[in-house]
Amino acid sequence: MKGAVVLLSGGLDSTTTLAIAIAQDYEAYALSFDYGQRHKIEVEASRRVANSLGAKEHRVAKIDMRIFGGSALTDDRDVPKKRSETEIADGIPATYVPARNTIFLAYALAWAEIIPVADIFIGVNAIDYSGYPDCRPEFIEAFEMLANLGTKAGVEGTRFRIHAPLIRFSKSEIIRKAAEINVDLSLTHSCYDPSPEGLACGECDSCLLRLKGFREAGIKDPIRYAEK
Repeated sequence: MKGAVVLLSGGLDSTTTLAIAIAQDYEAYALSFDYGQRHKIEVEASRRVANSLGAKEHRVAKIDMRIFGGSALTDDRDVPKKRSETEIADGIPATYVPARNTIFLAYALAWAEIIPVADIFIGVNAIDYSGYPDCRPEFIEAFEMLANLGTKAGVEGTRFRIHAPLIRFSKSEIIRKAAEINVDLSLTHSCYDPSPEGLACGECDSCLLRLKGFREAGIKDPIRYAEK
């Protein structure tokens, strides 16, 4: 079997991406991050998902992006709630974490070079997303070029490939794809501001996009939400 590093947050998109990589006969080396995020519960979700889907290995890299701040996910500021679809689609939100996917992909690339494998999967999506610049096709293409220019393996002949299989999927299409390949979405976590018990708030951008996706897919969301 061929191998691949798969970035895994424990959310809908990365979980479905991991399942796709495994369905394509990759041995999956799942990589998650404890980066000081307020929704650290997603790390536990990633462990559940990696175990359920049969990742060959799962590692959690601990880094502290709170030292820079600049995001509602790493600072002590409010996560935006109850925004309309128009508001969510307008501009880059306060939950953007500076250079996050660049940093995550750099870690994935380092591990890929060591294993060694040539393929990296990331669950970014440029359709139903919150305007993050590091979720666009142009970014993925640019990072792939960087990977091949800036590594020992790349200059010695390895051709690194960055796979973003969901990049042109809507959230409902991602959910349908997950159902098609029998992914247990009850194991996932999407909320940016969960309750102390770990329940999704149902009001942040991520929850609203998730709920919209399930509604449009005609499938019931299997996770629990906090009572309001």
